[in-house]
Amino acid sequence: MIRVEICIETPQGIQAAEAAGADRLELCASLDAGGLTPSAGLMAYAAQRPLPTLAMIRPRAGSFIFDAEEAAVMQDDIRAARAAGLTGVVLGALRPDRHLDHELLLRQCDACGPLERTLHRAFDLTQDPFAELEFAISAGFTRILTSGQKPTAPEGADCLARLQKQAAGRLVILAGSGVKAGNVAALIRQTGVTEVHASCRKPSVADPEDAALGFGSQPVVTDADAIRALIAATQQTGSQPA
Repeated sequence: MIRVEICIETPQGIQAAEAAGADRLELCASLDAGGLTPSAGLMAYAAQRPLPTLAMIRPRAGSFIFDAEEAAVMQDDIRAARAAGLTGVVLGALRPDRHLDHELLLRQCDACGPLERTLHRAFDLTQDPFAELEFAISAGFTRILTSGQKPTAPEGADCLARLQKQAAGRLVILAGSGVKAGNVAALIRQTGVTEVHASCRKPSVADPEDAALGFGSQPVVTDADAIRALIAATQQTGSQPA
């Protein structure tokens, strides 16, 4: 059975993912910026819903190199996610030399207590993903969200397959970025992953009055039909590489 995680940023997205049969949610703000920490109110809302939900912990867009003040904010956000009753959090941080910031991540893991922890796609910017995989295991991460160090998971399938083999069940390799109904079956066969991550969003219609006042960016919404199609496509194949 392949598990499907959907990243969302609104109550509408939570409801759409529930209705479509998703297995888990990654809760974010600003998905167009790669996902930032969601509001306390959205965390509280998600915690009342039935799907397991992990909150992104990322205080700003841009690089994954964080200073002491940003690190303190992230610690508080982890505590907020824990207090809200969420399933877990999504973490990631780099040093300037493009290795994971082990010291910061270990402090964050300590703050998590019993929360699940996903290591996010900062992992894809590291110099040695196979060494960092071992760190993630030793630090107690539940899974790594990765595209195999390529822009999309289908492009990174070879690396994903190597990571999946090395992980050997010690943590989950969660394949994400560019995952769709049309490519997920091949991705699963090529890599052996048992979990995939997608946004399944579609454009909505902007309000002309909003546009006239300078708020005219085209909104996007979570597409329940796209999630259903993705889930159906995962059921067309087993999890073993061809």
